[in-house]
Amino acid sequence: MSGMKRTTEKNLMVFSGRAHPELASEVADLCGSGLVPQSAYEFANGEIYVRYEESVRGCDAFVIQSHTSPINEWVMEHLIMVDALKRASAKRITVVMPFYGYARQDKKHRGREPISARLVADLFKTAGADRLITVDLHSDQIQGFFDGPVDHLMAIQILTDYVREKYGTQQLAVVSPDAGRIKVAERWSARLGGVPLAFIHKTRRTDRPNETVANRVVGDVAGRIAVLTDDMIDTGGTIVKAAEACMEAGAAGVIIAATHAILSDPAVDRLKNCVATEVVVTNTLPIPEEKQFDKLTTLSIAPLLARAIREVFEDGSVTSMFDGHA
Repeated sequence: MSGMKRTTEKNLMVFSGRAHPELASEVADLCGSGLVPQSAYEFANGEIYVRYEESVRGCDAFVIQSHTSPINEWVMEHLIMVDALKRASAKRITVVMPFYGYARQDKKHRGREPISARLVADLFKTAGADRLITVDLHSDQIQGFFDGPVDHLMAIQILTDYVREKYGTQQLAVVSPDAGRIKVAERWSARLGGVPLAFIHKTRRTDRPNETVANRVVGDVAGRIAVLTDDMIDTGGTIVKAAEACMEAGAAGVIIAATHAILSDPAVDRLKNCVATEVVVTNTLPIPEEKQFDKLTTLSIAPLLARAIREVFEDGSVTSMFDGHA
């Protein structure tokens, strides 16, 4: 009878791709489960092979992979891991993507463009994913691209707690690098006790396509420390220009805070040499040693992911994690 009982018990298992194993093992430790051992390697022609070293039948599987560079390789490995779980009879498969690859291609700006963020969601559904957990999507509507539950976690609590503890709230102003992200800045302002809010008004250069000029701050930052918030820092161009605009508008200083540190070249050089005194990010993406610099502070997203995994596993509420601000 004990054998029968064991098969009806829920069994949480955490799996990790090779993109960011440090984060995955931290999450697995916090879940109290450890990572399931697996072998993963490339064949001579670059095809990826994955096999789990223990039975996954009937388990509640959480598959963690950060979509970092080389992004196509890691997305493909993630899909193959999900397929392996489905074919090995996992009971439920939750894809954990701290950073959702291709999230910026979420609508057609011009004709004949793809909506790659939707394609990625469809690929995971086809591979066998039942559910997605992700952090700070580039835009909220991506939640609707996946046919199944999507838990959209926010790093705002981790980032604002750090900023409040280090800088207090007396002299802060929250600044959005563009008008489109003002909603996020409003949440930041609320969490920091209603500090003033501003945004950068950008005009496009007519003589050069795709180039913006961060030219003026709308709102009052004079004499305050401007906290520039964004969901990601890729090449750093936009945020560095925004930091300069804040200083020109009389800010006493600038801190940059973002969830996803993509840090494509020349981001590190730009950030190192910019007017901001600190750049605060999370570890949703791995930051190799050569991309770390003195001003950079990295906060761990692992406790947030682990808590979401526990809530999903125990059929609790992920929304409750965000004190009604979700």
